[in-house]
Amino acid sequence: MQITTVLLGIFMVLNLLLAGIVVFLERRNVSATWAWLMVLFFIPVLGFILYIIFGQNLSRRRIFKWDKHEHTYLQRAVFAQMKLIEENRSEFRQPVIHEYKDLIYLHLNNNEALFTENNGLRIFTDGHEKFDALLSDIYSATEHIHLIYYIIRDDDLGRKISDALAAKARQGVEVRVLYDDSGSRYLSRRFKKQIEQAGGKIESFFPGKIPLINLRVNYRNHRKMAIIDSKIGYIGGFNIGNEYLGLNPKFGYWRDTHLRIEGEAVNNLQSRFMLDWNQASKVKISFKDYYYPTLAKQGEIGIQIVSSGPDSEWEQIKHGYIKMILSAKKYVYIQTPYLIPDESLLDALKIAAFSGVDVQIMIPNKPDHPFVYWATYSNAGQLLRAGVKIFTYENGFLHAKMIVVDGQIASVGTANIDVRSFRLNFEVNAFLYHSETAQKLVKIFAEDIQHSSELTPEKYQKRSIMIQTKESISRLLSPIL
Repeated sequence: MQITTVLLGIFMVLNLLLAGIVVFLERRNVSATWAWLMVLFFIPVLGFILYIIFGQNLSRRRIFKWDKHEHTYLQRAVFAQMKLIEENRSEFRQPVIHEYKDLIYLHLNNNEALFTENNGLRIFTDGHEKFDALLSDIYSATEHIHLIYYIIRDDDLGRKISDALAAKARQGVEVRVLYDDSGSRYLSRRFKKQIEQAGGKIESFFPGKIPLINLRVNYRNHRKMAIIDSKIGYIGGFNIGNEYLGLNPKFGYWRDTHLRIEGEAVNNLQSRFMLDWNQASKVKISFKDYYYPTLAKQGEIGIQIVSSGPDSEWEQIKHGYIKMILSAKKYVYIQTPYLIPDESLLDALKIAAFSGVDVQIMIPNKPDHPFVYWATYSNAGQLLRAGVKIFTYENGFLHAKMIVVDGQIASVGTANIDVRSFRLNFEVNAFLYHSETAQKLVKIFAEDIQHSSELTPEKYQKRSIMIQTKESISRLLSPIL
């Protein structure tokens, strides 16, 4: 009994110390601070363990390191673009871009996201079409193939990808694959060995010390990108696995959005990959000129590749979303699997709706994470009261991360509308400045509405006491979900 009392006393002291760290030392969001304090005080022993697993803070660490020469070149290019905007001397090919130069300036200022306008792109909403195109591009590669995915599975699709990568590596093409150690925790040694034996390289991001166990649950690399010969780039929501082809009965048809980009924006995808790779691998990639070729004209689509992560003081993608929403004059259409915005983004959506902007948000009709789903449902209820229209996608599982404003600008990438994407994971989005592309995404949204049900205020009010209880618990935990 005495030993038990001593142990409990030690845990209580540790809890108090942790509470002090959370409040005074960690520069956290206030909502997240209160959520962790509740966990620590109400479940002392388990709360301590949960904090060790989930609560580490990366915000003061510089984990991605630029080549000094290349970073100086980037900074000069960024400052030059900012100066042109400040002096109203920018010569954009698309007149509509002049209306959104403040959004371009925002991403230049807080993310060093160069604006490029020499781009063409193709939009994918179906996994079969996306991976058919990616495999074709892999087999056509002559110089290098760089892939980064949060989830890679060693299933039928995964083996098609690994077979293609191994075949190209044997031909002398540089092959590098980066996967997240937590998202791809079950990736087999056979998969890795096939690529390595062919001459390719494969690394994991933030690996755990013990196989299949990674205590760093937060701070995962949620990016999904591919760069082929510095000429073609992919970015969006599809991971590599059979479920992304709609082959998992639990989810059914998998509805996602991915982009295939040709043009100068691929250079910025390349830089993002190289920074991530050099963090994970002991064999660094040199920022060589042949990774950044001068490209012929590909199109007139304006693009900024914007990254965010817990290593940054700023929530760059979230800031971009808010700026887009508050710039809307007619409508804002959003697709997201999770709807757990913080107060700033929630207020932006409400302000837009109260101002007469037609705000429509589409979410899945089924959960892949129960607490996250009920927190999403709770936030949907709040937004309904402000006049936002909510739709639940019924034709399978909606995983797309898309926002489009007034049929003029849009964003597609890996970031969900949730705290985890904005503060806890490493994400990347393409911000698109091109009315024709934005209107294509509007058309896709309209087609998806045909396979959706509207969640009206009347329907929401009829939810059961059990659902209301789940919502209340999930809402309290949402800052740390």
